[in-house]
Amino acid sequence: MLRAFINVFRIPDLRNKVLFTVLMLCVYRVGFYVPIPGVDQPKLSRYFQSTGGGATEQAAEMFAMFTGGDLGQSTLFGLGIMPYISSSIIFQILVTVLPALEKLQKEGESGRRKIMEYTRYGTVVLCFIQATFWISYLNRNGLVISDYAGTYAFWIMGLTGMMAGTLILMWIGEQIDEYGIGNGISLIIMAGIVARLPNAIMEVIQGLNLKGTVTGGSMGPEKVLFLVVSFVAVVTGAILITQAQRRIPIQQAKQTRGRRVVGGQRHYLPLKVNHGGVMPIIFASSFLLLPSWLFGMISNTGIPPQGLWIFLDGLFRPGSFVYIVSYVAMVYIFAYFWVSVQFQPKELSNNLRDMGSFIPGLRPGKRTADYLESVMERITYVGAGFLALIAVIPSVVAVQMEIPFRVSAFLGGTGLLIVVSVALDLIQRLEANLIMRNYEGFLGSDGGGGRIKGRQ
Repeated sequence: MLRAFINVFRIPDLRNKVLFTVLMLCVYRVGFYVPIPGVDQPKLSRYFQSTGGGATEQAAEMFAMFTGGDLGQSTLFGLGIMPYISSSIIFQILVTVLPALEKLQKEGESGRRKIMEYTRYGTVVLCFIQATFWISYLNRNGLVISDYAGTYAFWIMGLTGMMAGTLILMWIGEQIDEYGIGNGISLIIMAGIVARLPNAIMEVIQGLNLKGTVTGGSMGPEKVLFLVVSFVAVVTGAILITQAQRRIPIQQAKQTRGRRVVGGQRHYLPLKVNHGGVMPIIFASSFLLLPSWLFGMISNTGIPPQGLWIFLDGLFRPGSFVYIVSYVAMVYIFAYFWVSVQFQPKELSNNLRDMGSFIPGLRPGKRTADYLESVMERITYVGAGFLALIAVIPSVVAVQMEIPFRVSAFLGGTGLLIVVSVALDLIQRLEANLIMRNYEGFLGSDGGGGRIKGRQ
């Protein structure tokens, strides 16, 4: 593997791509710490620490994990890349619903560029809406310096800064896609998660108590051992589920060209077990944070019947039975929803037929499409089950074992899944570039195969 990393920097083109990617990620980390003018940063930090691991803190932690930003600091990149991700998802769904956008996508590169232009416009709109809500939240909770609270100057500075930060992140992601290596948006999210690793490890070390008497926020050896085992298990499971495929045998029809018979090869159609990636978890987390935050806010205002709101707040607190069951159900729902949006069995069946290929024992057309749909439904059930397990680990660990959510969210769940998925994709891209230039990949002759398993 060390030889493979050295080979990466021996190839001028690949070396420039890697260095450009690193440079863009450094720009992101610098902007991450540029504060918005007018925000009382010490007071904001104390406000989130005083929530005691409630819905507000968990919402901020999950938002930071999934977006590459951090509302808990209200910096230039506070909103992260979430508006761009949301806009992309919206237009991906609209492409399957609106015939005009579907026709535009089928036009090829020009049509996709037009849809990307619409996505950027949608990003600006969503960014403005989210920044408005956050600036209003800061004013309402007294988290702005008194000289700027409620003034037009603060509103203009806050909206301009947060919108500019998100648009800069969008530009950085697109530059990495074009001139760097890897998926730019995914790398930004991964960089934000990895940057939190030292703080999580330091919190574990500071809370470690080897005397056996665990009090307050301290952690005994058994909790630390559990975190280590959970870390290894989630990494292993994430690699397996990310690379897992259901291979459908495909037979190419034989064709006679002159005196030669060509075709007839047998190959495979790979269907990913975890087709939706981490998107079902992101959607489910966003939906379940709303009732937890809403019922908690209403119960604190004293609106009658207050007993009902307190009861509902307890039901939807992270780690409760109702919360966990709802979380698992939402992960399954969004996993199947994402597959229905992204996976088109009828179109795939038509493409196979047009290429002169077929699945042995099945007629091309509707029979093939029905078979592909049934296979995808079964493997999605398995993939969604793994995602549901990964999703509930942080909340259960934080509540049942009294481990800070900042630690459990990273060392035992979704954060690791994102990091592993993006890291595997980056390594596969580097390996493809090395093999294309006749260099050994990361799993070369000494590694037993020359390719990462799961690659075609």
